[in-house]
Formats: sequence, C-alpha cells, structure tokens
Amino acid sequence: MKTGLTKQEKTTDIWFDEKEPTIHIRTHNTDLKNRLTKYSRQYPTVCKLTDDDPEIGYKEFEIEKGRFSFRLTAPYSEERRRKASENAKQNGINSQTE
Repeated sequence: MKTGLTKQEKTTDIWFDEKEPTIHIRTHNTDLKNRLTKYSRQYPTVCKLTDDDPEIGYKEFEIEKGRFSFRLTAPYSEERRRKASENAKQNGINSQTE
C-alpha cells in the first residue's frame, strides 16, 4: 500500500506505564498489523483495535499487559553458528538448485 511515507516514517510505537494495565501499540508494520488484527478478533476482551487509518497506513491497538512480549535472544556463538551451518548443508536448506 502506497502511503507517501518513507520507510523511516513507518514506525511502530509501543507505550505503556507502570500504572495502567494496558499496552498501546501503533504500527505501520504489515505483519504486526495482521497478527494483532487476528488476535483482537480472537480475543476481543484482551485486545482491541482502537484506531485504523488506511490513508496513512497504521493501526493502533490496546492490549492487556502480559499478552504482548519482547523476546531477547543472545548472539550465536561461533560453535553454534558452525553447527547450524553444517546442519543446514546436510538437510539441503538454502541450497541452490540448477
């Protein structure tokens, strides 16, 4: 969808405070919009669409704390990276076909 915004202007804002029981998410990210839309339809008591601007291309949601999380992952060690590469080669992952 063309919105006239640059990629830098297409942001995802997530805000909450310690007092309120909800998290507010405003995003231009298509995958996140789709996932939150689906979730809000499945679980309307814990997540709801609060704003939708198709012209600008964002959606805004309100979701209960504890229902949305960030996952932090440690960088792979050289050993883990090597094993993953070997495993991928053995199983034909990312192999080029002629």
